[in-house]
Amino acid sequence: MEAVRTQDVGVNDLPWKIEYDRDRCTMCGSCVASCSFQAIKASVERKSITRSEGREPKPLHEHSAIPVIKQVASLTDFCRGCGMCEKVCPNNAIRPVRNPDTRKSLLSRDNGPIKRGGRTNLSAGRTLDHIIVGRISQMTDPSLDSARHTFDIRAPFGRVLSSKELPFAVVDGKLVKKGHTPPVQYIYPLIFSDMSIGALSTRAWEAVALAVGYLNEKCHLPVRMSSGEGGMPVKLLQSEYLKYFIIQIASGHFGWNRIIKAIPYMVTDPAGVLIKIGQGAKPGDGGLLPSAKVAEHIQAIRGVPKATLSSPPNHQGLYSIEESVQKMHLSMNAAFGFRVPVAIKCAASSTSVSVYNNLLRDPYKICGGFFLDGIQGGTGAANEISLDHTGHPVVSKIRDCYLSAVEQGLQGQIPLYGGGGIGMTGNAAADAFKMMCLGASGVFVGKVLIQLLGCVGNEQGRCNACNTGRCPTGICTQDPRLVKRLDIDRGAQKIVDYVLAFDAELKKLMAPIGNSTLPIGRSDALVSTDKAIADKLGIQYVC
Repeated sequence: MEAVRTQDVGVNDLPWKIEYDRDRCTMCGSCVASCSFQAIKASVERKSITRSEGREPKPLHEHSAIPVIKQVASLTDFCRGCGMCEKVCPNNAIRPVRNPDTRKSLLSRDNGPIKRGGRTNLSAGRTLDHIIVGRISQMTDPSLDSARHTFDIRAPFGRVLSSKELPFAVVDGKLVKKGHTPPVQYIYPLIFSDMSIGALSTRAWEAVALAVGYLNEKCHLPVRMSSGEGGMPVKLLQSEYLKYFIIQIASGHFGWNRIIKAIPYMVTDPAGVLIKIGQGAKPGDGGLLPSAKVAEHIQAIRGVPKATLSSPPNHQGLYSIEESVQKMHLSMNAAFGFRVPVAIKCAASSTSVSVYNNLLRDPYKICGGFFLDGIQGGTGAANEISLDHTGHPVVSKIRDCYLSAVEQGLQGQIPLYGGGGIGMTGNAAADAFKMMCLGASGVFVGKVLIQLLGCVGNEQGRCNACNTGRCPTGICTQDPRLVKRLDIDRGAQKIVDYVLAFDAELKKLMAPIGNSTLPIGRSDALVSTDKAIADKLGIQYVC
């Protein structure tokens, strides 16, 4: 007798099990065709029946082969629970079910680090969930009517000079400008965070870009979108819509050769340049685009062969904050004739305040923004160990940076933007409002956008296969067959609807505290139900 192979992987070792009803199945093959992970296959089962038809027992043995759908027991082609098979089955004969007995996380260690999308799970929960709006203007300071009052919801993007530093003088009774002022734009305080045209499929990236254009042109909301590392399509670089995009340069410098070559042909300046030093999901670690996602158009835009693309954990040749100011800020400003704001994006950490203080004291006055990304930001390219154990929640770091600027009398000169978990529990407007009251000029979101496009991943391990290039919804893949599943127009419309709801809800929160402009630094409007959070952020504790 053959020995029992106890080390073999079985279906019950995997995180999801396929529940299959053979009697309802018509073997149409839709489920197998729709599974991008190849986690199910058409197979044959042998069925044996013993029966007797006569008056006396005369056993007859009949054998038949029955076609069925089987789950693949594999650590590479395993079910992610995306539910595509359930959606396409015309008879409700198949569906994924979460397996409480999974051993996959233990068995797959030999195959390299576990990777997933979704977000990290901090055991202490989110700080923003313990903060509420506690100061409501009623009899002392009248509140506003959010439906009829006019609100000015604009945030600065660019270096803001103090009144004493403005290069103006009175000559013969006239106000004359005698020097250069840093470029400043006033934008909507919600920025679409950097997700590259490589990490996202062409259709997903186009849907987000289409939503940005519609929000600006038709809804008159100056929303900006960061391109992410890896460049942009040349036609977009040479179009008038470039003014809505923040071009990002990161440690890999991918795609910048095409951007530099396109500068003479640009009909308008970009909204800004964002230099990414680090990001919250994997601070201190470089990015990775697997070769499976480096399609032909990605190769053309980035100027690379079909290979796994790694970004170094830091910008090579930059060893101090001062060097970054001199080399990168100065060169990027000069490239666009000092007409475009240049900002820095860093991962939130215990050193964030030191970096911000150095930027505030920059003698060139050219740093146009400080983007802080917290640990609760999500990315499909990060290792789980980085997601769960590296980084810093963004809320307290935004607060620390703002209070440090207040102590020096420099608040507002370099706008603060925070991200990493904004909208994680369902309401981005409330999160943004609280962040602004704590000192942020605005927020940036990424995961919310792909959820609006149809992402089915969640915190409990469903799907979360962004790094594999086999995204079943066509969002994080370059496979032409899977990309076609995404409806560009419908995805863009969902993003537009969400931003319009965000705008209405933000006004609903600004009105009760009597603010018609952004409540930047209005920490008196907030209270906390957690004593430790209240003490750390310097807001009132309530119970």
